[in-house]
Amino acid sequence: MPTIRETVLAALHARLQPLAALTLRDEVLPERIPAAGLIILRDGQPGEPEVTLSPLRYHYQHRAELEVVVQAGTGRASAFDDLITAIGTALEADRTLGGLCDWVEPEATASVDLPVEGAAALKAAVITIVLHYTTTGPLA
Repeated sequence: MPTIRETVLAALHARLQPLAALTLRDEVLPERIPAAGLIILRDGQPGEPEVTLSPLRYHYQHRAELEVVVQAGTGRASAFDDLITAIGTALEADRTLGGLCDWVEPEATASVDLPVEGAAALKAAVITIVLHYTTTGPLA
């Protein structure tokens, strides 16, 4: 049986699957970026939990990361903005990931333009997604 941590991360990954961009989890950046863009979910860190004692519960604010990349010669900023908006809409549609999480909160992002020799430039950002969830133990 998977841990709550894994269940929440898998649900986040599944939530992003319907987007037009290719959505991967913990994969290496591919050599080619799909025309619709690329999202790579990184598991991130659960951090130190707050603990309640009766009953014993561990309350995490897990910080997962989305690496978001688009590549285009023209319209790169617009394509990137559309993808970021689609991610936000997908997360806002179900802030509890079907009841698995107390709350899902994306943080604001800053994008960068990356030149690529002999190809269209990339526009990329890392978006931190804070996943609030509770477990019965640090390994549960």
